Amino acid sequence: MTQTLATAPRALPTPAPRSSRRRRGRGALAARIVAAGVICGILLFPLYWMVVVAFSSRAELLGGDLRLWPRSWTMENFQRVLSSFPVITWFGNSIAISVVVALITVTVSLLAGYAFAHLRFRGSNVLFLVALSTLMIPVQVIMVALFQLVTTLGIYGSYWAVILPTAASAFGVFLARQFMLAIPRDLIEAARMDGAGHLRVFTRIVLPLSKPLIAVLFFMSLLQSWNDFAWPLIALKDNSLFTLPIGLLYLQGQFGSDYGATMAFALLNVTPMVILFLVFQRYFVQGFARSGIR
Repeated sequence: MTQTLATAPRALPTPAPRSSRRRRGRGALAARIVAAGVICGILLFPLYWMVVVAFSSRAELLGGDLRLWPRSWTMENFQRVLSSFPVITWFGNSIAISVVVALITVTVSLLAGYAFAHLRFRGSNVLFLVALSTLMIPVQVIMVALFQLVTTLGIYGSYWAVILPTAASAFGVFLARQFMLAIPRDLIEAARMDGAGHLRVFTRIVLPLSKPLIAVLFFMSLLQSWNDFAWPLIALKDNSLFTLPIGLLYLQGQFGSDYGATMAFALLNVTPMVILFLVFQRYFVQGFARSGIR
């Protein structure tokens, strides 16, 4: 009797009905959607409030009767900003500097990332660690050295004084290396066995596979250069060469507590980057996913 009980198979747990599992799955999905909606609302509310203040009338702002939805949408804040400052010139300066910085940063990051990922040379790991260690150095620490450098080179007060010191990114090199490590080495070795040089492998194989990476690098460097304030304020001395962040500082000093004009100028500064992210967000997500960064 004891042996029979010991050898008797244990009863398996009864699986939950499919309908109950489906209800739990739908409930978890609904909870995630609600949580994502709440987080998105919290993150997007400052941008929405900027839009509301920028398109509200000055009388409504001064009267303290500002609401979540303006009574009447007006462009007077934008007209006042555009008529008082050379915003178009500053906008063009920001585009020119940011695009050139982004192009140089993408080029340097791709070439360095390919070298660290698929070339074997003595000291490559040490050199890569040295490049990464520069991420721990705040830019404020080296501003005096950068100022002395651009002054010695004779480019102080020009576009190149802003472009050259910020035209390479250690994080961009790291991101490019991580992305290119995911490219099969067998594919590159097969091209090398067919007689292709490193330049041909890079242009014909690596670059076509690196479109998400290029989009990420270009957007990140463009965004960083577009929003850069401290170094352009030091490196530029002519009012006609200022960028939008510096112009926003002068606007605050000119208009004081005119929040409508300030928000209108800030909205002009933010809108291009928001549009750019919405256009390239698919490549942006793919680039981070394939680089192994979570």
